[in-house]
Amino acid sequence: MNMPEERKRSTGAPLLEVDGLSVDFAVDNFWVPAAKKLTYSVRPGEALAIVGESGSGKSVSSMSLLGLLPKNARVTGSARLDGREILSLKGDELRRIRGREIAVIFQEPMTALNPVFTVGFQIIETLRMHFGMTPSAAKARALELLDLVELPDPLKAFNSYPHQLSGGQRQRAMIAQSISCDPKLLIADEPTTALDVTVQAEILDLMRDLRHRVDAAILLITHDMGVVADLADDIVVMRKGEIVERGTTKDVFANPQHPYTQQLLAAVPRLGAGLDGEQKIDTTAALRGDTSAIRIAEAAAEEDAQRASKGAPVLEFKDVAIDYPKKGRVPAFRAVEHASFTVYPGEVTGLVGESGSGKSTMGRAAIGLLPIAEGEATVVGHDITHANRRLLHEVHKDVGIVFQDPSSSLNPRLPIGQSIGEPMLLAGVAKGRALDVKVQELLDAVELPRSYRNRYPHELSGGQKQRVGIARALALEPKLLIADEPTSALDVSVQATVLKLLRGLQNELGFACLFISHDLAVVDSLSDRLIVMNHGSIVEQGPTAQVLNAPKDPYTQRLIAAIPVPDPEEQKVRRDARAALLASQQAS
Repeated sequence: MNMPEERKRSTGAPLLEVDGLSVDFAVDNFWVPAAKKLTYSVRPGEALAIVGESGSGKSVSSMSLLGLLPKNARVTGSARLDGREILSLKGDELRRIRGREIAVIFQEPMTALNPVFTVGFQIIETLRMHFGMTPSAAKARALELLDLVELPDPLKAFNSYPHQLSGGQRQRAMIAQSISCDPKLLIADEPTTALDVTVQAEILDLMRDLRHRVDAAILLITHDMGVVADLADDIVVMRKGEIVERGTTKDVFANPQHPYTQQLLAAVPRLGAGLDGEQKIDTTAALRGDTSAIRIAEAAAEEDAQRASKGAPVLEFKDVAIDYPKKGRVPAFRAVEHASFTVYPGEVTGLVGESGSGKSTMGRAAIGLLPIAEGEATVVGHDITHANRRLLHEVHKDVGIVFQDPSSSLNPRLPIGQSIGEPMLLAGVAKGRALDVKVQELLDAVELPRSYRNRYPHELSGGQKQRVGIARALALEPKLLIADEPTSALDVSVQATVLKLLRGLQNELGFACLFISHDLAVVDSLSDRLIVMNHGSIVEQGPTAQVLNAPKDPYTQRLIAAIPVPDPEEQKVRRDARAALLASQQAS
């Protein structure tokens, strides 16, 4: 790597030593602790994962190493990089450390990269600031870095602004900037949370390769135990600002000691297992082709016969195409084409695919938010192909929707009791005392205290807000519920609780559900059938076990192969199987 000569690093001594690190924030004249007396170390070439849920203090403690906390923060304790204390550094000394000695890969590259400068300019700026390179030498190095992170067209990425790249490409560009100075320590703060599963697998492969190539230590901050199993050597588990468990990845996964770690691992959705955690299918064997085609075909035929006896479909698309209309200078474009599927009463159908595949577009079209350009669409017995506002008003009485982000879908000015009761009031179903009783029953159904009806959305946690969203969606006792990424923004344990709640309500009330997600493991834990979308087309559909056990389409095979599982040994086998699968598909 054409870089200035770097010091030789000892593989024996720790690169980073954190001792008694505490972080407090001044709030209303009181010090509120966010991290308490943390002690850990990481050696060159190793990856240490700091795991925990939102609010556990994992990001705050790591950002304190570089002085990236707000002014009301107080940091105490010690953090030594190669034996040098870094918490006491200020001004120019700290700026020299940032980027050159310690680099950060932030969770959301769109907000971390400057939107008014090209990607190439931002990498050149970093190189010239730390090494005083000439513009031409810095450009050559920047192109080399963009090629190193496997961007398909480095020169195009170099000249692009952040908004012109996809999410995965922006994350690669940020990694290129982060490693541009060959840092000793790379802090990766939820580096794959916002990425599709196949892009996530590519980024993890890239980080694993770079770690060995430049001998950098990695501090991985995440709540995704599958990512930890795939990349980390050691684990530190945090809860409420404290370290509750530490050890090697293999030991912690095989024999977790602390109840919180056990709870965290138990809550992770596993591909091929139900909500109760019982393993039902072996997707690793499926990747190797070790499945019984006859048994799977027989089960699929039996399932199709059962569906036919359930009555008329609640949702049916026949060769549907969906267009986004022209908006300003943005021309009209076709987002979905030739889509055909049915959802019967009482079924939970999972709709999966990567960003841009058209899955959310299908959900919006199913409730009339987008017009049907071609084909036929029937929802709860109504043909909505050319629906007017009056017809859609009737349809909406029997269709509920749960949005991805409950914070933006709930009115911040209304108490949650009013938000839940609003659909019933507008539909004329209930008012006055009867409405109050209905709201209380819905709060009971989603397992929220009745006293919460007077709280506002900002007073609730993410999981509680999503429960309110579910209660609101079920207020009119719909025949069809459309859930659009309802758990993607939640911590893993909260996600597990919400999924169990949703499945329990579905069993009790019997509504059909179209569950839209990019997370196959989540959909698998909940759904009876699976629809896989890619680039606006349905590439595969059928009973969940059939699709996961014997995927026919190459895209479905890649999607399943890319999902990390919370087991280091199994994940290594899956990683090898995925590499073999990709090689065979490229060869053919």
